[in-house]
Amino acid sequence: MQNQKSTEEVALGIRRRVFEHSIRNNGGYLSQACSAAEQLAWLYNEELKLGEPTLPMIPKPFAGVPSPSNPDYHTGAGYNGPAAPEYDRLFIAPAHYALVAYATLIEVGRMAAEGLEMFNLDGSSVEMIGAEHSPGMEVHNGTLGIGLSTASGLAYGRKLRGEPGNTWVFMSDGEVQEGQTWEAVQACAHHGIDNVKAIMDVNDQQCDGAMSSVMDVGDIRTKFLNFGAACFEVDGHDLSAIRDAAKENHDGRPLVILARTSPYRTMPILEERFPRLHYVRFKSEQERARFNHSIAADLGVDPVDYAH
Repeated sequence: MQNQKSTEEVALGIRRRVFEHSIRNNGGYLSQACSAAEQLAWLYNEELKLGEPTLPMIPKPFAGVPSPSNPDYHTGAGYNGPAAPEYDRLFIAPAHYALVAYATLIEVGRMAAEGLEMFNLDGSSVEMIGAEHSPGMEVHNGTLGIGLSTASGLAYGRKLRGEPGNTWVFMSDGEVQEGQTWEAVQACAHHGIDNVKAIMDVNDQQCDGAMSSVMDVGDIRTKFLNFGAACFEVDGHDLSAIRDAAKENHDGRPLVILARTSPYRTMPILEERFPRLHYVRFKSEQERARFNHSIAADLGVDPVDYAH
């Protein structure tokens, strides 16, 4: 499908939608929109080869867990189009980026804006922490560290079948604290699984605070190289740098792009909360109003009217 927006416009739209949602709901995943907007905008607007969505623009309610007796079950991957051999597949590993992923789907015309109004409501498939039935999701990646393994297994099967489509995984830097991530990289290198590609949002913060205080991971690029990946480190807000990294030769090896980012990019007022930025809930109505006016000015929009 054709989207007429530039990738820069999509990234700005992602941040605006997440900002508006967070102000109206007195909290949200603002820092993830700050750090990851360019990455997800680039994936959906430029890099991924996807077919037309196979699910309705307004998401269906949760249809239950998969079972032989549940013909209504579906994953959210239909928003990325059919799982045909010629198309790419995407796994969003950090499930708490779901709000940013939904905003991306809306910005590129794969989901209706009304879908975001269903966010975190009882019976909705538009989950706060993305699950396999949530828009854009194909598997449940809420357990930190399984995203690259899942993508690698699928990519290996696709390679053995001779399918031309790539398998992408969007990751967060907290996943390098998990051993399963390194097992996946090592397995890819050993088996020559070079049709799996990953871009990682390296924003140096996670649920419990700064990465360095939770578990310092050191030089992760060197680690990826030592485990057999082709790894390139870029400014995650520089689209040209991301594009160039994606074109680097990586024959026989998985490709990993480390996108170094800021969790308060375009919303500098968030810096006063760093590193407690995983989920920003406002401490008072005065703070909510202050953040509303400050971020609106930085994003070039009017403050959100959230009066009930």
